[in-house]
Amino acid sequence: MRSEVADLYAFDTACRARAAVLVGLDEAGRGPLAGPVVAAAVRLDPAAAQIAGLDDSKKLSERQREALYAGITAGPHAWAVGEASVEEIDRLNILQASLLAMRRALEQIAGPWGLALVDGNQAIPGLDPKRQETVVGGDARSASVAAASIVAKVTRDRMMAEYAARYPGYEFSRHKGYPTKLHLERIRSLGLCDIHRRTFCGHLCAQMALQLD
Repeated sequence: MRSEVADLYAFDTACRARAAVLVGLDEAGRGPLAGPVVAAAVRLDPAAAQIAGLDDSKKLSERQREALYAGITAGPHAWAVGEASVEEIDRLNILQASLLAMRRALEQIAGPWGLALVDGNQAIPGLDPKRQETVVGGDARSASVAAASIVAKVTRDRMMAEYAARYPGYEFSRHKGYPTKLHLERIRSLGLCDIHRRTFCGHLCAQMALQLD
């Protein structure tokens, strides 16, 4: 019986009929009220052994993600990250900021590549359409995209832990900026800080009778 990991790699193998060298792209942080959106680009070495336990980052525990991140980034694979700031999210909207972060990650990947597998249904603006393919649910279908989802998620979680030290009281290391009950309680008591997305928080602040700035 073939494993789910084998299915992820089989998808990439089929895509190599179009281009020998693939790069998977995914992002983390589209839904939070605070913090940047972070994207990762991963080029898995097809000659390397399959990564045991590889999966969509959302299906993994923090411990599993950290272990897989170490294997992806310390192995023979190429990887890079890019981000779009809170200011860019507010100015562009979260979709365009996510695509911008993906473009930045792709521009940082070392070595040549032929085809970018982009998680979702939106192509990256300004990138040759022949060199990208959108894959809905790509983090659960493609090994390269699943690896990118893990790198993006771990990178962003670590960034939010750093913000927790910079903005004590908000406990960003616990909720990562998502609209949890704890985060909403902290906003209610402390107001917004510099890394809160104003376009995401406007309705919330109106409900709480808080000032946006």
